[in-house]
Amino acid sequence: MPKKLLKKLMPDHKKIREHKCLKCFGKLLHNPALWHLNRHSVAKAFAVGLFFAWVPLPFQMVLAVGGAILFHANIPIAATLVWITNPFTIPPFFYGAYLLGSMVVGKSESGFEPELSVEWLLHGMSAAWQPFLLGCFIIGTCSALLSYLMIQFVWRLMVLRKWRKRHVLSKHA
Repeated sequence: MPKKLLKKLMPDHKKIREHKCLKCFGKLLHNPALWHLNRHSVAKAFAVGLFFAWVPLPFQMVLAVGGAILFHANIPIAATLVWITNPFTIPPFFYGAYLLGSMVVGKSESGFEPELSVEWLLHGMSAAWQPFLLGCFIIGTCSALLSYLMIQFVWRLMVLRKWRKRHVLSKHA
């Protein structure tokens, strides 16, 4: 079961509570439900983490922790999943979000030539921000919903298989 592996990999919740960026949540972090590993908290953590991974703002981890608190999801998993969008993956992921948003809005992406300059960010992004944000919202929502459903399904399947295995072994004993 992946639960044992997750428990090994998870940081100590006391360390996380004392992290300087998360002190703004105060006593909200003391809720034990935010640190448990069960089907519901893990599925909600995947949904929250993957949704906020697509939010094009800095400090996505803080947003994910806030979402985890709001939905009673596992904080370490939610905060870790936002790192799917990292400095290496952001360019292709966000460009794909822009293309999706352009397709939904019906806007042609021709003429869109991103540059790594302050001038382009100030002027070139003005034409691209609406399809970009729409694409991020669509992908974030879809990935959150699909991950929630997949975790629920896979977790139930694993528990059922484990139960059947125990049931068969107990009959033969």
